[in-house]
Amino acid sequence: MRSRYSAFVVGDAAYLLRTHHPSTRPTRLDLDPNIRWYRLDILGRTRGGVLDTEGEVEFRASYRFDGEAGSQHERSAFTRDRGTWSYVSAV
Repeated sequence: MRSRYSAFVVGDAAYLLRTHHPSTRPTRLDLDPNIRWYRLDILGRTRGGVLDTEGEVEFRASYRFDGEAGSQHERSAFTRDRGTWSYVSAV
């Protein structure tokens, strides 16, 4: 989760696509360069531990767009295959 947030911060669409699960991965991802992400708060998680293959993370990500502050609040589903976590979807 944190690495994907960091990819949003620096505008690394390739990393975001690479860490998106193949079953739900879009063909392309257009990031808005005018959005400035500046804070990530992890609000909770369900599963996602060392022995789990699935998990959910609830977060709030704060941003600025056109001088206005905003935030995105989401619960995201992840799955792990061969030790690597992939983003599946918002739940």
